Amino acid sequence: MLARMDDLAIGRSIRAVCVKRGWRQEDLAIAAGLSRASVSRIELGQLESIQIGMVRKVCATLGIRLTLEARWQGAELDRLLGSRHSAMHEELARLFASLPDWVAVPEVTFAIFGERGAIDLIAWHATSRSLLVIELKTEIVDVQAMVATLDRKVRLAGQIARDRGWVPATVSSWLVVADGPINRRHVQAHVAMLRAAYPVDGRSIAGWLRRPVDPIAALSFIAPEPGVGALRSFAPVKRVRR
Repeated sequence: MLARMDDLAIGRSIRAVCVKRGWRQEDLAIAAGLSRASVSRIELGQLESIQIGMVRKVCATLGIRLTLEARWQGAELDRLLGSRHSAMHEELARLFASLPDWVAVPEVTFAIFGERGAIDLIAWHATSRSLLVIELKTEIVDVQAMVATLDRKVRLAGQIARDRGWVPATVSSWLVVADGPINRRHVQAHVAMLRAAYPVDGRSIAGWLRRPVDPIAALSFIAPEPGVGALRSFAPVKRVRR
């Protein structure tokens, strides 16, 4: 019943904004690029047969922020997601333990000129003065926000490193995504943008870590398996043939 009530609330909110703007269903359908029948079902809260992307499109057209929240057995879902994130941290810890020239520090918080946040992992290679900012994602929700967040951390990383006595010559970024069909689909749906932002993948990251020369921006999937070495557990992003 709760899910049904939420569907109705979404429909009522969309209708209220349309009334405020003086829009008919036809106007919203044209602006959102959908059929009038789809818009009608959304306004009525009949979302069972509506793709979530269509609801997002309608909300974006009206300037409505749509927030989805997954719930499962109280706090058990938070613990489950936390355990996956911790497992990724453990895999990265094993990786850098095999690379003695690197120093890796997890969960580095910062507060610089009003900008606050935390970096999942920051790694320092003293010989080449290379700084690596690592972002771990158990699930991809908003690709653009994900890229923007990591870009902001890279921008602030020089100051963060200097506070630790490190003076980097280069700052690199590495986006590590938990492997799985849903995350793979999200990446492939935005492959052009992500390729532009992170041209280096799992095929190249191992060699770069052993000999960091130029700065890089990398994206790879992590799929830890028993008996598999840390470097081999990072899978590349597959290219799409057109």
